[in-house]
Amino acid sequence: MAGPRRNAPPREDVLAAAMEMIAERGLEKLTMAALGREVGMSSGHLLYYFGSKDELLLRTLEWSEGRLGARRRELLAREGTARARLEAYVDLYVPHGHRDPHWTLWLEVWNRSLNADAGGRDRQAAIEGAWHRDLVALLAEGASRGEFGTVDPDRAATRLRALLDGLSIHLTIGLRGTDRAQVLAHAREFIDTTLGTGT
Repeated sequence: MAGPRRNAPPREDVLAAAMEMIAERGLEKLTMAALGREVGMSSGHLLYYFGSKDELLLRTLEWSEGRLGARRRELLAREGTARARLEAYVDLYVPHGHRDPHWTLWLEVWNRSLNADAGGRDRQAAIEGAWHRDLVALLAEGASRGEFGTVDPDRAATRLRALLDGLSIHLTIGLRGTDRAQVLAHAREFIDTTLGTGT
């Protein structure tokens, strides 16, 4: 007689375990077999739930972004100047250092997006869009309050995020001569020269 079947762990536990493996061992060690051992499931069961490693990675990114999104909404709802909240936004956006797990995962998903279907691309765009919309709203608020000079919030947000993305990639891959303090300093300089101050 067969023994009792073990229930599969909740999907969120699997995604959390995947993120923890990336943080502790690196993305290259995240295989379906290794993750299955971590959560007590076979790689076949994981493939049943997620369909492919690409889908597992995208779901893990969406889960991680959901947590970051909650933190972003919280900091943007704080009282205080738009400039202070913009600095908090940038601090949240920029990776903590070389091999930052969230950014490592982002880079892998971006790389795999070359072969992603339209649905996968739409889901990535939804993540990007949330960051962008929040930044546009914050810049528009700061301009309306006179904290920033007259700017096109959408254009300024696009340029700032492009700068942050490029420097964040350098930081994540460990490009020599790039550290987090330098990235934040570049961002502050860009904000000062692009947004200026209201009169």
